[in-house]
Amino acid sequence: MATPQFKQLRRSYGFDEVAIVPGDVTINPDQTNIDFKVENFTFSIPILAAAMDAVTDVNLAALMSKLGGLAVLNLDGIQTRYDNPQEILSEIAQASDAEVTPLLQKVYSQPIKENLIGERIQSIKKAGAVCAISVVPANTKRFAPIAAEAQADIIVVQSTVTSARHISKSYRGLIFSELRESISMPIIVGNCVSYNACLELMRTGISGVLVGVGPGAACTTREVLGVGVPQITATIDCAAARDAYQQESGRYVPIITDGGIGKGGDLCKAFASGADAVMLGSILAKAKEAPGVGLNWGMAHPHPALPRGTRVKVGTTGTLEQILFGPTSVTDGSQNLVGALRAAMGICGVRNIQEMHKAEMVVAPAITTEGKSWQLSQS
Repeated sequence: MATPQFKQLRRSYGFDEVAIVPGDVTINPDQTNIDFKVENFTFSIPILAAAMDAVTDVNLAALMSKLGGLAVLNLDGIQTRYDNPQEILSEIAQASDAEVTPLLQKVYSQPIKENLIGERIQSIKKAGAVCAISVVPANTKRFAPIAAEAQADIIVVQSTVTSARHISKSYRGLIFSELRESISMPIIVGNCVSYNACLELMRTGISGVLVGVGPGAACTTREVLGVGVPQITATIDCAAARDAYQQESGRYVPIITDGGIGKGGDLCKAFASGADAVMLGSILAKAKEAPGVGLNWGMAHPHPALPRGTRVKVGTTGTLEQILFGPTSVTDGSQNLVGALRAAMGICGVRNIQEMHKAEMVVAPAITTEGKSWQLSQS
């Protein structure tokens, strides 16, 4: 007699557990179209730089836009708390491992200066760049009008986990349909990992969804809270919600896989799983232009009571352009990410991102067990 089960678990998959199957036809990589669209904005590469203080500042946002992508500036971070953020970034970089968490909690306890919000946005706009900014849900009603007045182009409402419905006794939560009516700029919301949460968010009228809870290199949510879903499964589930919502409404809302992408192979698998774009953190923190000078830390690291992040040393390996477009000087797949995507699409015989969604995938042995141990032991 079968033993009754209290809870049925399904298998989920991360990047290292799957592989993309080559297509029956191949095409030249330079004939692939990798454009990414958010409402009226079209980006020539489907890559966003994360709203992390060690990744995106005004200078990197301008450069990322020039290179065809989009960088998101964190309005709840160092850039809007300090007139001279470079001094604070240097202090964080020089702190020991034992000192860094209390230091970050102190640094992020300083109040946000609303005048700096407009100044940072205007600096990005003056550089001729598309300006995307990130806010946490609790600050969205306060900061969104300021960002709109400063002529930001895209707003990202982002927290560890975001849902369309939030229950609280203390305040009336952020309602995305009302936010949609109050500001004209596209609204990207994250993060989520499930079909139902993604579908409900799309039904509020938002412009894009960030997918990912727990996989980031500087994130410890899985360890601290036990919460998260591996990125392949999370992306597949949210892609299903996107397609269901398109059938229901006629409106296509892109999903952006955010977190855990450390090399070109991960990035390509994200698109094969259904992503329309990816958001990158630690891999872009390796750029010479990144403000973290070879370090990165999770944005939940400075939480005053329950830090959910860690400062990681990623090193500085090349320019932002080299990481995105090559030529690569490393063999670990962390440079020429755009070239890797185009090459994978060519091997799969697909001409655009939506065709890449249909590429066959298989569950595969982890690369450490399939003949690559010598490579990994020498890296």
